[in-house]
Amino acid sequence: MRPRHVLHAFLAVMALGWLAPLLWGLFNSLRDYDYTGTHGYFSFGGFTFQNYVDAWERGEFGEKFLNSLYITVPAVVLTLFLSSCAAFVLARFSFKLNLTLLGVFVAANLLPPQALLIPVYRAFREVELLNSYTGLVLINTAFQMGFCTLVLSNYMKTIPHELYESAEVDGAGVSRQFFTLTLPLVRPALAALTTLQVTWIYNEFFWATVLLQDGDKFPITSSLNNLRGEFFTDYNLLSAGSIIVALPTLLVFFVLQRQFVSGLTLGSTKG
Repeated sequence: MRPRHVLHAFLAVMALGWLAPLLWGLFNSLRDYDYTGTHGYFSFGGFTFQNYVDAWERGEFGEKFLNSLYITVPAVVLTLFLSSCAAFVLARFSFKLNLTLLGVFVAANLLPPQALLIPVYRAFREVELLNSYTGLVLINTAFQMGFCTLVLSNYMKTIPHELYESAEVDGAGVSRQFFTLTLPLVRPALAALTTLQVTWIYNEFFWATVLLQDGDKFPITSSLNNLRGEFFTDYNLLSAGSIIVALPTLLVFFVLQRQFVSGLTLGSTKG
Protein backbone atom coordinates (compact mmCIF):
# COMPACT_ATOMS: atom_id res chain seq x y z
CA MET A 1 0.00 0.00 0.00
CA ARG A 2 1.34 3.37 -0.98
CA PRO A 3 2.00 6.05 1.68
CA ARG A 4 -0.58 8.29 0.01
CA HIS A 5 -3.26 5.62 0.46
CA VAL A 6 -2.31 5.21 4.11
CA LEU A 7 -2.56 8.97 4.60
CA HIS A 8 -5.97 9.13 2.93
CA ALA A 9 -7.23 6.23 5.04
CA PHE A 10 -5.94 7.92 8.21
CA LEU A 11 -7.60 11.23 7.28
CA ALA A 12 -10.87 9.45 6.49
CA VAL A 13 -10.86 7.75 9.89
CA MET A 14 -10.08 11.03 11.64
CA ALA A 15 -12.85 12.81 9.73
CA LEU A 16 -15.35 10.14 10.72
CA GLY A 17 -14.17 10.45 14.31
CA TRP A 18 -14.84 14.19 14.28
CA LEU A 19 -18.21 13.75 12.57
CA ALA A 20 -19.39 10.86 14.75
CA PRO A 21 -20.86 13.00 17.59
CA LEU A 22 -22.69 15.24 15.11
CA LEU A 23 -24.06 12.29 13.14
CA TRP A 24 -25.08 10.53 16.35
CA GLY A 25 -26.87 13.64 17.57
CA LEU A 26 -28.61 14.04 14.20
CA PHE A 27 -29.69 10.39 14.29
CA ASN A 28 -31.20 10.64 17.76
CA SER A 29 -32.81 14.00 17.07
CA LEU A 30 -35.02 12.26 14.52
CA ARG A 31 -36.24 9.59 16.96
CA ASP A 32 -39.08 9.48 19.45
CA TYR A 33 -37.97 9.46 23.10
CA ASP A 34 -40.48 6.79 24.12
CA TYR A 35 -39.17 4.49 21.41
CA THR A 36 -35.53 4.91 22.45
CA GLY A 37 -36.54 4.54 26.09
CA THR A 38 -38.08 1.16 25.30
CA HIS A 39 -35.65 -0.19 22.68
CA GLY A 40 -32.46 1.68 23.60
CA TYR A 41 -30.42 4.30 21.75
CA PHE A 42 -28.64 1.69 19.64
CA SER A 43 -31.91 0.48 18.10
CA PHE A 44 -33.28 1.52 14.72
CA GLY A 45 -36.75 3.01 14.36
CA GLY A 46 -39.13 5.49 15.94
CA PHE A 47 -38.28 8.26 13.47
CA THR A 48 -40.12 11.59 13.74
CA PHE A 49 -39.64 15.32 13.09
CA GLN A 50 -41.67 16.29 16.14
CA ASN A 51 -38.52 16.85 18.18
CA TYR A 52 -37.59 19.81 15.99
CA VAL A 53 -41.07 21.33 16.28
CA ASP A 54 -41.09 20.93 20.07
CA ALA A 55 -37.53 22.21 20.41
CA TRP A 56 -38.29 25.32 18.35
CA GLU A 57 -41.36 26.14 20.44
CA ARG A 58 -39.98 25.32 23.89
CA GLY A 59 -36.56 26.84 23.26
CA GLU A 60 -38.00 30.08 21.80
CA PHE A 61 -35.48 29.79 18.98
CA GLY A 62 -37.08 32.46 16.81
CA GLU A 63 -36.56 35.20 19.41
CA LYS A 64 -33.13 33.93 20.46
CA PHE A 65 -31.90 33.78 16.87
CA LEU A 66 -32.65 37.48 16.51
CA ASN A 67 -30.81 38.20 19.77
CA SER A 68 -27.73 36.36 18.50
CA LEU A 69 -28.01 38.25 15.21
CA TYR A 70 -27.98 41.58 17.05
CA ILE A 71 -24.80 40.52 18.85
CA THR A 72 -22.87 38.50 16.26
CA VAL A 73 -23.16 40.63 13.12
CA PRO A 74 -22.02 43.98 14.65
CA ALA A 75 -19.31 42.26 16.69
CA VAL A 76 -17.85 40.42 13.67
CA VAL A 77 -17.98 43.50 11.41
CA LEU A 78 -16.43 45.76 14.07
CA THR A 79 -13.75 43.20 14.96
CA LEU A 80 -12.64 42.66 11.38
CA PHE A 81 -12.67 46.36 10.52
CA LEU A 82 -10.67 47.48 13.56
CA SER A 83 -8.30 44.51 13.21
CA SER A 84 -7.74 45.34 9.55
CA CYS A 85 -6.90 48.95 10.42
CA ALA A 86 -4.49 47.93 13.19
CA ALA A 87 -2.91 45.19 11.06
CA PHE A 88 -2.42 47.60 8.15
CA VAL A 89 -0.50 50.03 10.35
CA LEU A 90 1.64 47.26 11.85
CA ALA A 91 2.41 45.66 8.48
CA ARG A 92 2.76 48.78 6.33
CA PHE A 93 4.78 51.09 8.56
CA SER A 94 7.94 50.51 10.56
CA PHE A 95 8.27 52.33 13.86
CA LYS A 96 9.92 51.76 17.21
CA LEU A 97 6.98 50.16 19.04
CA ASN A 98 5.77 48.08 16.10
CA LEU A 99 6.52 44.65 17.59
CA THR A 100 5.60 45.83 21.08
CA LEU A 101 2.16 46.91 19.92
CA LEU A 102 1.63 43.60 18.14
CA GLY A 103 2.70 41.80 21.31
CA VAL A 104 0.10 43.74 23.30
CA PHE A 105 -2.63 42.61 20.91
CA VAL A 106 -1.50 38.98 21.18
CA ALA A 107 -1.03 39.11 24.97
CA ALA A 108 -4.64 40.19 25.41
CA ASN A 109 -5.72 36.78 24.10
CA LEU A 110 -3.73 35.01 26.81
CA LEU A 111 -5.90 36.38 29.63
CA PRO A 112 -8.76 34.04 30.61
CA PRO A 113 -12.15 35.78 30.59
CA GLN A 114 -12.84 34.55 34.14
CA ALA A 115 -9.91 36.59 35.45
CA LEU A 116 -11.48 39.78 34.09
CA LEU A 117 -15.04 39.05 35.16
CA ILE A 118 -15.22 41.39 38.18
CA PRO A 119 -13.36 44.40 36.72
CA VAL A 120 -15.29 44.18 33.44
CA TYR A 121 -18.59 43.89 35.26
CA ARG A 122 -17.83 46.90 37.47
CA ALA A 123 -16.59 48.98 34.53
CA PHE A 124 -19.68 48.21 32.44
CA ARG A 125 -21.90 49.00 35.41
CA GLU A 126 -20.26 52.41 35.80
CA VAL A 127 -20.79 53.32 32.15
CA GLU A 128 -24.31 51.81 32.11
CA LEU A 129 -23.58 49.12 29.54
CA LEU A 130 -25.02 46.24 31.54
CA ASN A 131 -28.01 44.41 30.07
CA SER A 132 -27.37 45.82 26.58
CA TYR A 133 -26.30 44.37 23.27
CA THR A 134 -23.77 47.18 22.92
CA GLY A 135 -21.83 45.90 25.91
CA LEU A 136 -21.69 42.36 24.51
CA VAL A 137 -20.60 43.63 21.10
CA LEU A 138 -17.78 45.67 22.66
CA ILE A 139 -16.50 42.89 24.94
CA ASN A 140 -16.52 40.33 22.12
CA THR A 141 -14.72 42.77 19.85
CA ALA A 142 -12.09 43.45 22.50
CA PHE A 143 -11.36 39.77 23.06
CA GLN A 144 -11.26 38.82 19.38
CA MET A 145 -9.21 41.71 18.01
CA GLY A 146 -5.85 40.33 19.13
CA PHE A 147 -6.08 37.10 17.16
CA CYS A 148 -7.48 38.81 14.06
CA THR A 149 -4.82 41.53 14.14
CA LEU A 150 -2.05 38.92 14.37
CA VAL A 151 -3.39 36.90 11.43
CA LEU A 152 -4.10 39.91 9.22
CA SER A 153 -0.78 41.65 9.94
CA ASN A 154 1.17 38.54 8.99
CA TYR A 155 -0.93 38.19 5.86
CA MET A 156 -0.49 41.84 4.88
CA LYS A 157 3.28 41.60 5.26
CA THR A 158 3.32 39.22 2.30
CA ILE A 159 1.95 41.93 -0.03
CA PRO A 160 4.87 43.25 -2.15
CA HIS A 161 5.97 46.79 -1.25
CA GLU A 162 6.25 47.54 -4.95
CA LEU A 163 2.46 47.65 -5.13
CA TYR A 164 2.34 50.38 -2.51
CA GLU A 165 5.15 52.27 -4.22
CA SER A 166 3.22 52.16 -7.49
CA ALA A 167 0.09 53.34 -5.70
CA GLU A 168 1.99 56.26 -4.17
CA VAL A 169 3.34 57.22 -7.59
CA ASP A 170 -0.26 57.27 -8.84
CA GLY A 171 -1.15 59.64 -6.00
CA ALA A 172 -2.93 57.18 -3.73
CA GLY A 173 -2.93 58.21 -0.09
CA VAL A 174 -2.80 55.91 2.92
CA SER A 175 -6.57 55.54 3.20
CA ARG A 176 -6.92 54.75 -0.49
CA GLN A 177 -4.10 52.20 -0.27
CA PHE A 178 -5.95 50.56 2.59
CA PHE A 179 -9.44 50.42 1.08
CA THR A 180 -8.70 49.89 -2.62
CA LEU A 181 -5.46 47.92 -2.52
CA THR A 182 -4.99 46.08 0.77
CA LEU A 183 -8.51 44.97 1.65
CA PRO A 184 -9.20 43.30 -1.74
CA LEU A 185 -5.89 41.43 -1.52
CA VAL A 186 -6.59 40.08 1.99
CA ARG A 187 -10.12 38.97 1.14
CA PRO A 188 -9.30 35.24 1.59
CA ALA A 189 -7.94 35.91 5.07
CA LEU A 190 -10.98 38.02 5.92
CA ALA A 191 -13.28 35.24 4.74
CA ALA A 192 -11.45 32.69 6.90
CA LEU A 193 -11.60 35.00 9.92
CA THR A 194 -15.27 35.73 9.28
CA THR A 195 -16.05 32.03 9.49
CA LEU A 196 -14.11 31.63 12.72
CA GLN A 197 -15.43 34.80 14.32
CA VAL A 198 -19.06 34.02 13.52
CA THR A 199 -18.61 30.60 15.11
CA TRP A 200 -16.87 31.88 18.24
CA ILE A 201 -19.05 34.91 18.92
CA TYR A 202 -22.27 33.11 18.00
CA ASN A 203 -21.49 30.31 20.46
CA GLU A 204 -20.18 32.62 23.20
CA PHE A 205 -22.30 32.39 26.35
CA PHE A 206 -19.98 33.36 29.22
CA TRP A 207 -20.18 37.13 28.80
CA ALA A 208 -23.90 36.95 28.03
CA THR A 209 -24.57 35.42 31.45
CA VAL A 210 -22.35 38.05 33.11
CA LEU A 211 -23.52 41.22 31.35
CA LEU A 212 -27.16 40.48 30.51
CA GLN A 213 -29.80 40.59 33.21
CA ASP A 214 -32.94 40.28 31.10
CA GLY A 215 -33.60 36.71 29.96
CA ASP A 216 -35.40 37.97 26.86
CA LYS A 217 -32.08 39.34 25.55
CA PHE A 218 -30.10 36.12 25.92
CA PRO A 219 -28.48 34.64 22.76
CA ILE A 220 -29.38 31.40 21.03
CA THR A 221 -27.10 29.28 23.24
CA SER A 222 -29.45 29.89 26.16
CA SER A 223 -32.24 28.08 24.31
CA LEU A 224 -30.60 24.74 25.02
CA ASN A 225 -31.00 25.37 28.74
CA ASN A 226 -34.73 25.82 28.17
CA LEU A 227 -34.86 22.25 26.84
CA ARG A 228 -33.47 20.79 30.06
CA GLY A 229 -35.95 19.77 32.72
CA GLU A 230 -35.33 20.08 36.43
CA PHE A 231 -35.69 16.35 37.05
CA PHE A 232 -35.79 14.93 33.52
CA THR A 233 -34.08 15.70 30.21
CA ASP A 234 -35.24 14.45 26.83
CA TYR A 235 -31.89 13.98 25.09
CA ASN A 236 -33.54 13.45 21.71
CA LEU A 237 -35.19 16.85 22.09
CA LEU A 238 -31.88 18.34 23.23
CA SER A 239 -30.15 16.83 20.20
CA ALA A 240 -32.70 18.47 17.92
CA GLY A 241 -32.09 21.80 19.64
CA SER A 242 -28.34 21.40 19.24
CA ILE A 243 -28.72 20.75 15.50
CA ILE A 244 -30.89 23.86 15.16
CA VAL A 245 -28.29 25.95 17.00
CA ALA A 246 -25.48 24.63 14.78
CA LEU A 247 -27.21 25.31 11.45
CA PRO A 248 -26.26 29.03 11.06
CA THR A 249 -22.56 28.39 11.62
CA LEU A 250 -22.62 25.48 9.19
CA LEU A 251 -24.36 27.70 6.64
CA VAL A 252 -21.70 30.41 7.01
CA PHE A 253 -18.95 27.82 6.56
CA PHE A 254 -20.48 26.34 3.41
CA VAL A 255 -21.04 29.80 1.90
CA LEU A 256 -17.44 30.86 2.60
CA GLN A 257 -15.88 27.42 2.24
CA ARG A 258 -13.78 28.18 -0.83
CA GLN A 259 -12.47 31.47 0.56
CA PHE A 260 -11.94 29.86 3.96
CA VAL A 261 -9.72 27.11 2.58
CA SER A 262 -7.95 29.57 0.27
CA GLY A 263 -7.24 31.90 3.18
CA LEU A 264 -5.79 29.16 5.33
CA THR A 265 -3.66 27.79 2.48
CA LEU A 266 -2.26 31.14 1.35
CA GLY A 267 -1.60 32.22 4.90
CA SER A 268 0.45 29.10 5.54
CA THR A 269 2.58 29.21 2.40
CA LYS A 270 3.39 32.88 1.94
CA GLY A 271 6.35 34.61 3.54
